[in-house]
Amino acid sequence: MNEGIKTDIGKIEWVDLTIGNAEEVKDFYKAVVGWRETSVRMDGYKDYNMVAVDSDEGVAGICHARGINADLPAAWLIYINVENLEDSMSRCRKLGGEVIAGPRSMGYYGRYCVIKDPSGAVSALFEKAL
Repeated sequence: MNEGIKTDIGKIEWVDLTIGNAEEVKDFYKAVVGWRETSVRMDGYKDYNMVAVDSDEGVAGICHARGINADLPAAWLIYINVENLEDSMSRCRKLGGEVIAGPRSMGYYGRYCVIKDPSGAVSALFEKAL
């Protein structure tokens, strides 16, 4: 069907919260919104995929500010699909933005970077692997 074609360009793919106390905050969201958790093995610790109340669909990540996430801001971070990460990073810089982290691999999912737009707002750009 769409083999070799990237889809959903411009859509928000994922959202993560990266903070120092992921254990406590994931429990907060479980109690407040009813999310369930699945753990994700990291290098010596666990981060969490939060799962929707009435399905097995992952809806968000709650991550420790450690390892590759140590320099990410403490905020909900949206991941926006782009066609070509290198091109998008270049346009970001040319238009007054800043690449503040990455590019980094997400294994077989793809690659991402974190940018700051000219207003100071932070988001991530995500290029899906084919």
